[in-house]
Amino acid sequence: MITTDVRRFMAVKNYIRQGIEDGNWSEHGRIPSENQLAESCHVSRMTARRALDELTEEGILYRVQGRGTFVAPKKLHSPMLEIRNIAEEVQERGNHYSNELLLLQKEYCPTHLKHYFNFEEGEDIYHSIMVHKENKKPIQVEQRYVNPKAAPDYLKQNFNKMTPNVYLSEVAPLTQAEHQIEAKEADPFMKVTLELQENEPVLSIDRTTWSKDMLVSFCQLLHPASRFKLTGKFTTEHQLTEL
Repeated sequence: MITTDVRRFMAVKNYIRQGIEDGNWSEHGRIPSENQLAESCHVSRMTARRALDELTEEGILYRVQGRGTFVAPKKLHSPMLEIRNIAEEVQERGNHYSNELLLLQKEYCPTHLKHYFNFEEGEDIYHSIMVHKENKKPIQVEQRYVNPKAAPDYLKQNFNKMTPNVYLSEVAPLTQAEHQIEAKEADPFMKVTLELQENEPVLSIDRTTWSKDMLVSFCQLLHPASRFKLTGKFTTEHQLTEL
């Protein structure tokens, strides 16, 4: 049986959630104090404080000592086990997708990647760096090394119209993938490119993909840790369908 105290506590949480959803308090906007919530919702200050504590633990709110409680920015979701086109993810959230291509060239395969691709010293590899944006705000830096044998025309593509993900899925369909995920300290390039907050780390995903027995791509995806989180669902029938 739900007690009166629980009902009042849930009512305060729902009041805050609804206010955020209705746009009464936007991201980083300060919400009413414990006393103001207690008065508005006709509850005790202790009940209001409990609601604020739980919403803070859930990541809906955050607190700044001496200043108050604020609406936390929504974190972007990305599936960990499923490989999708980031442009589609952004558009499915109802937002505008764009990108900026920083590098697209042929170069000698870096020493630390030769064993991945089974390349000899001096063999060429294709290298691209792209910034993916949501509503003009950077959400991911994609640094990708591509096997020329798997995608010989990679350097000829217009990646403003088609992401590397989509192109590679067409010319070398994915059959296997490997992920390595870790948090890293941001270097000066990442701080500027991803518009990071002071001392904010990046979430790094190293993704290696194969088509049949050929290694197609080694890709490092870097995200602002404060605006991104991974989600995943695993079943024994799960299949990766995109690169």
